[in-house]
Amino acid sequence: MSHAPMREPTFLVLTALAEEPRHGYAVIEDVAAMTGGRVRLRAGTLYAALDRLRAEGLIEVDREEIVQSRLRRYYRLTGAGEQSLATETARLRSQATIAEGRLRARRPELGGAPA
Repeated sequence: MSHAPMREPTFLVLTALAEEPRHGYAVIEDVAAMTGGRVRLRAGTLYAALDRLRAEGLIEVDREEIVQSRLRRYYRLTGAGEQSLATETARLRSQATIAEGRLRARRPELGGAPA
């Protein structure tokens, strides 16, 4: 069965949670770091995405703690989330390999034959 490509923010949120459970602000910081600041998730966007990913069974609450009188909720990938991220990673890798091959064939300086 073919799945629709994952939107970039979803891919990045799942990638941030693949390393370890994180709370929302840590996810925002990690996504910014992974993308060199190109993607900056807003809190409202992130929490809507986290709610959707929980409803889809891709993430779950790991734990909660109180920090400065505020609830901090940590999220982690589920098995389904790990599989979904692995599938999307393989899809992106395959597409990148095709693009690189075509560029090399076209551009000798990239290791291919002259066009």
